[in-house]
Amino acid sequence: QVQLVESGGGLVQAGGSLRLSCAASGRTFSGYAVGWFRQAPGKEREFVAAINWSADRIYYTDSVSGRFTISRDKAKNTVYLQMNSLKPEDTAVYYCAAGRSLGPLSKEYDYWGQGTQVTVSS
Repeated sequence: QVQLVESGGGLVQAGGSLRLSCAASGRTFSGYAVGWFRQAPGKEREFVAAINWSADRIYYTDSVSGRFTISRDKAKNTVYLQMNSLKPEDTAVYYCAAGRSLGPLSKEYDYWGQGTQVTVSS
């Protein structure tokens, strides 16, 4: 069992930056891909970014490509999502998830965190 805890959310003005962290406990991330998803009020959860265990495969959804960067620190058992040039439409609850396969679909991930709120004001 892998427990995931997100942190780093908050309120930021448009154009600002935040760095989200996803820390694993219980078991390590060893061998797992990690994805970030988000869900805005009244909308379905959507894929944001994902990284495989060796960090040589990374995917972003088009709307965040060039603004967000996903990375992982194996020694710290933590995955990060650096978010720059934030826009009001980035406002959502952000979730990290871990799974054995890498992809943009929620069903590909077995373990989920509780989420962290990101609010971008205009």
